[in-house]
Amino acid sequence: MTETTEATGAMDGERPPEEREFTVVERTQAQLVLRRFLRHRAAMISLVIFVLIVLWAFIGPHLWHYSYQKYTPDNSQPPSAKHPFGTNSAGYDSYAQVMRGTQTSLKVAILIALGSTFVGAVWGAVAGFYRGVVDAVMMRISDLVLTLPLLAIALVISSRTGGSWYWIALVIAGLTWAYVSRVVRSTVLSLREKEFVEAARALGASDARIIFRHLLPNSLGPIFVNATILVATGILTETALSFLGFGVQPPDTSLGLLVSQAQTAVDTRPWLFYIPGAFIIAIALTINFIGDGLRDAFDPRQQRVRQ
Repeated sequence: MTETTEATGAMDGERPPEEREFTVVERTQAQLVLRRFLRHRAAMISLVIFVLIVLWAFIGPHLWHYSYQKYTPDNSQPPSAKHPFGTNSAGYDSYAQVMRGTQTSLKVAILIALGSTFVGAVWGAVAGFYRGVVDAVMMRISDLVLTLPLLAIALVISSRTGGSWYWIALVIAGLTWAYVSRVVRSTVLSLREKEFVEAARALGASDARIIFRHLLPNSLGPIFVNATILVATGILTETALSFLGFGVQPPDTSLGLLVSQAQTAVDTRPWLFYIPGAFIIAIALTINFIGDGLRDAFDPRQQRVRQ
């Protein structure tokens, strides 16, 4: 609660406490969510780390003096001031390669999250809004997608797309949107009976307007949480595909491909294996902590905070 003063200013401080005027400033839902998220220490630390990794991966290659495709005369060198992450047997600077690999893996993971979240949210909202036959048919399609073995299907399709990160992301997104659709559907089933939806119907709002203007915005909590989960899922799936040789292909690189290429050198040149592996773990952990923070921030059972 915040204390307010009259125009006379100092006079208010001389009044007895029971005669002083108080007012309550009510926060909007967005302010409450942001406030809860900012209080989640692990999520905030993870967000800072994740942003720094993203900036390093996308801006760093323009500032570093070696390219991920440029040979150097320093073959199989351990980490040093000249090569912070060492070099591989071909003379490539591992620092430049890890930056490029992190950039590629992040692009794949973010595109997976965006594509899966958009398709799944719209699919689930339409199914939950109409219910009946429409809901039954749409959810059976979602169930069919959920039964498909993600890694096996991705392996087959990725092997026919030439190892492009763009196609890899689209393939994985096409196999993961069903998870989001079921979460959004369950949320919309409860929201569609609320008073604000009935009021929108009474005012003549179309079904599309109700879905996109009222139901989806009120489902943003679980949508955001699932989007963060999909980022972690995407980067781990891309890592698995690249490690098996069906993901990103040279001359491009990714964190999974770097780990795959260095598996035979883990004893002789461990920096080539453990450094990109550490980045995979760091990204997955930070995204999971950010998702935990968003889940707690959007939880409607949280006590409303006013100041």
